[in-house]
Amino acid sequence: MRRAKSLWVAIMLTLAPAGAGAAPPADPLGSPMWIAHARTLFGDDPVRFDPRVHVSFPMIAENQRAFPVVIDARGIAGVRRMILLADLNPIPVAIDYRPLHAAPYVATRIKLDQRTPVRGAVQLDSGQWLVSGGWVDAAGGGCSAPPVSRVKGDWADHLGEIRGEVWPMAQGYNRVRLSFRHPMDTGLVENIATYHLEALAVTDGEGRVLGDMDIWASVAEDPAITLMVDGGPDAALRVAARDTNGRDYRANLILARQSPMPGGR
Repeated sequence: MRRAKSLWVAIMLTLAPAGAGAAPPADPLGSPMWIAHARTLFGDDPVRFDPRVHVSFPMIAENQRAFPVVIDARGIAGVRRMILLADLNPIPVAIDYRPLHAAPYVATRIKLDQRTPVRGAVQLDSGQWLVSGGWVDAAGGGCSAPPVSRVKGDWADHLGEIRGEVWPMAQGYNRVRLSFRHPMDTGLVENIATYHLEALAVTDGEGRVLGDMDIWASVAEDPAITLMVDGGPDAALRVAARDTNGRDYRANLILARQSPMPGGR
């Protein structure tokens, strides 16, 4: 527990701006951690709350180990970065995604350690941050309970297995759904060190990076991630990931042969 907390404190001190910039805007959610997180993540960049950043999730966490969240900023032009965070989690940031040649959309499942605001923050090409989110009621303990695979004892038997599929969409994007077998250990369970996926990239057949992200241990065990990347009728995608032990994961995905999906969720 001390190790994980010390790591997050070190990250905050490293990222914190040297000078005192403009104060972050008042938080409509009234979170006690908003000012600290805003200064750490956004520094001196301008920040404002914007309902066009759609952050979708259930109002109540039925399973605090795997809570579904979607950040959808497709109605905003020029999005270059997306952050998913839960203010009161011991590991607040879950994903830091860069949709280089992709729609500003990401869906995944995270752990919740207590009742907390869950937010999506997107950065524009101008450097400005737009933020939205809401409170979630959760029983707690999602970050400090051992993964199910650790309890069963079979986590190593399936470590590194990847499932993925790609579907065409009407807007010219391809919808990518990825699932990894990984315990995503937070380091908050006695005698279980931090061990999680830390990086993911999706590239096309020509090696162009469509989207990449940094991942933290607050993402749920056996991560499931959905993206919308630039595509065509004959898209072939490559997936590359790495965990904190330096283990690499690779997969190739072929576009499903079906009519384009309307909508996009």
